[in-house]
Amino acid sequence: MRWLVDGMNVIGTRPDNWWRDRDAAMLALVDRLERWAAEEGDDVTVVFERPPRPPIRSTVIEVAHAPRPGRDAADHEIVRMLHADPHPDQIRVVTSDRWLAERVEVTGATVEGSLSFRNRIERA
Repeated sequence: MRWLVDGMNVIGTRPDNWWRDRDAAMLALVDRLERWAAEEGDDVTVVFERPPRPPIRSTVIEVAHAPRPGRDAADHEIVRMLHADPHPDQIRVVTSDRWLAERVEVTGATVEGSLSFRNRIERA
């Protein structure tokens, strides 16, 4: 399975004070995703609204960000990625955003809710 993950949506599923240090929350999510992807063997790309500071590197998953930060920037980047992919029907997008979910389904990709996905990766 190939996954495109709306990173801040997954982070925002738990009120664990992530907003006090967004970069640390991004790093923690990437760490969880790396462990899960290594165990499952799935292809995972996490998309953030802006580049993490300092940059996060991974040899297990792809860490991407929108070209310009801003409201819904990651959503727009995910839609762009889906349209650029020759097989969007083989991708599952993780998001809580209704707007994004509607655009994802038009491409033939499927959607999983952010909370459901977070529970999935935390069980790994």
